[in-house]
Amino acid sequence: MKKLVILGAGYGGMKIIHGLLDSDLPEDIQITLVDRLPYHCLKTEYYALAAGTISDHHLRVSFPDDSRVIVKYGEVTDIDLDNKKINFENDEPLEYDDLIIGLGCEDKYHGVPGAPEHTLSIQTIDKSRETYQKLNNLPPKAVVGVVGAGLSGVELASEFRESRPDLSIKLFDRGETILSAFPKRLSNYVQKWFIDHGVEVVNRSNITRVEPNMLYNNDEAIPCDAIVWTAGIQPNRVVREMDVEKDESGRIVLSPHHHLPDDQHVFVVGDCASLPHAPSAQLAEGQGDQIVEVLLKLWKDEPLEDLPKIKLKGVLGSLGKKHGFGMMKGTALTGRVPRLLKSGILWMYKYHTN
Repeated sequence: MKKLVILGAGYGGMKIIHGLLDSDLPEDIQITLVDRLPYHCLKTEYYALAAGTISDHHLRVSFPDDSRVIVKYGEVTDIDLDNKKINFENDEPLEYDDLIIGLGCEDKYHGVPGAPEHTLSIQTIDKSRETYQKLNNLPPKAVVGVVGAGLSGVELASEFRESRPDLSIKLFDRGETILSAFPKRLSNYVQKWFIDHGVEVVNRSNITRVEPNMLYNNDEAIPCDAIVWTAGIQPNRVVREMDVEKDESGRIVLSPHHHLPDDQHVFVVGDCASLPHAPSAQLAEGQGDQIVEVLLKLWKDEPLEDLPKIKLKGVLGSLGKKHGFGMMKGTALTGRVPRLLKSGILWMYKYHTN
């Protein structure tokens, strides 16, 4: 049997598993899925778990129940490319013939002193649960600082505003206006939503250090009862320590077919892969579809063809439960429609994946 090992049950890993199981999978292929948890998690919705507006049960999707898939639980410590082995904490190594690395990302603190120790996170479901406990146990009129006003920070701050209207929320943004990479009309809409709902947006911020219950913006001390960090991501530690070519963001440089340039048996999917677009669930799924196509051709000794560019349909974000924003086919969307679209896409994803 040929051993295909998939590290990580994220959006890319799950897309690959379902794609292979739904295809003409050769009988001599055994798939092993490695993850810490016994279910796939909807990471794009961790902000709502942290805000306390949904339970983590709603974020779980079961792994495929198929005799061709073995599920192994464990913490990967390193990947031995020379000997084709994955090493684990407190477990025996696992050998592979083909490997897919989809270990995801971690918070990036940009060297800000005290940020790793004194801020909360929504990067994993465990950390999102901890953030929920901390935020929702705060007393009335407490101050919450959210560092980073990208998609995650915006969704968390808006969802938490509706969950705990008694609290003071400060959203720290490096740009002159919030979501400055989006069209002006859209960023103005989001900024106005926060103003109308009593969220203080601190533009042109520069967090220089963090202490217990205190963050420093341009060295000005700002007391906070809780601080959530959403100001950047980096590849998983295991990937950062791999001796392979990486881009300036630490993501692994790949061939046009998504494998290492000098090893067509090792693929990288999702947040750890160097791609033309910013990391996203949608991008990981698009990449997963193409990796399935490449694997099937390799296993059948068929020539590889040029892959088309991955086409992204757009981006959708929520502002609480009733409002949202997004870009679809170059058109800016604001109000109820993008929020309904996002809810519908989430429902369809859970339905089809289950």
